[in-house]
Amino acid sequence: MTQREDIVSLLSGLYDLHVHVWPDLVERSIDDVTLARQFRDLGWSGFALKSHYFPTVERAKVVSSAVPGVDVVGAVVLNHAVGGLNPVAVDIAGRAGARIVWLPTVDAANESPEKQAARGQSHLPFWARIQAEVRASGIGLALISVWDAEGRFRRDLDQCLDRIRHYDMALATGHLARDEIFAVVRRARELGVQKIIVTHALFPSEALSIEDQVQLAEAGAYIEHCYTTFATGKCDWDALFEAIRAVGPERTLLSTDLGQKSNPSIVDGIVDFTSRLLDAGISPEAVRTMWVDNPRKLLGYQV
Repeated sequence: MTQREDIVSLLSGLYDLHVHVWPDLVERSIDDVTLARQFRDLGWSGFALKSHYFPTVERAKVVSSAVPGVDVVGAVVLNHAVGGLNPVAVDIAGRAGARIVWLPTVDAANESPEKQAARGQSHLPFWARIQAEVRASGIGLALISVWDAEGRFRRDLDQCLDRIRHYDMALATGHLARDEIFAVVRRARELGVQKIIVTHALFPSEALSIEDQVQLAEAGAYIEHCYTTFATGKCDWDALFEAIRAVGPERTLLSTDLGQKSNPSIVDGIVDFTSRLLDAGISPEAVRTMWVDNPRKLLGYQV
């Protein structure tokens, strides 16, 4: 077999819990049904549909029905398009079978234009234009923090966390800042949330240190690393390898964050990601843990 075929076989049962595909407000390189067919043909189990704007649970059910044998997972991201930190949106998503709730991304206070400029982001993400147009129209709402006006943890966020616990969904930290991530993980654990993902920990918006990642993993979170963070030069590959070794594969989640027209395809990204990990000395068993076992645990499936 070729190396690609070996990798495809190694990843039998894979889930990618972070893809951006068509239909969406931002142009994408592939649609959800076509991606499901690709996964089916490769023997991979499924993927989670992430939209910064729309709940995806109904769409996920339709795609799963259209492509039997592939498990397409629904989710919701708590940006202003669904009412922000809206416990009703979380409850309805949970009732409908969504498996992941992301905290704010494009509407996070940590993604303000001022903070993007301070990080030296000369090439802004695709969604930044949409957010700028919404704000310029006069209907843009205040960016979302986990703190209220008095600096206390927000009550509506507590209610969201309670609903996540009730429906046994996975909580993902979205584009929150470092201190917000620590506060959310701590509070979620206090409220009994069992499944927590620290979203793309080495992405510039988060840029969590190795020590931070170890502490969050020890607190019960899974540390997510997305292919796009490294493939687009936002962080060095060596930083990824160091983080995986420090945290351990048992608390590390791999995903792609792919679907952009300017980046590799999702399948090619998964293969390249895996190839780089193996070349760096990460064992095949560890790779399967991060691509297959940990996603299944986060979705509530048997391993």
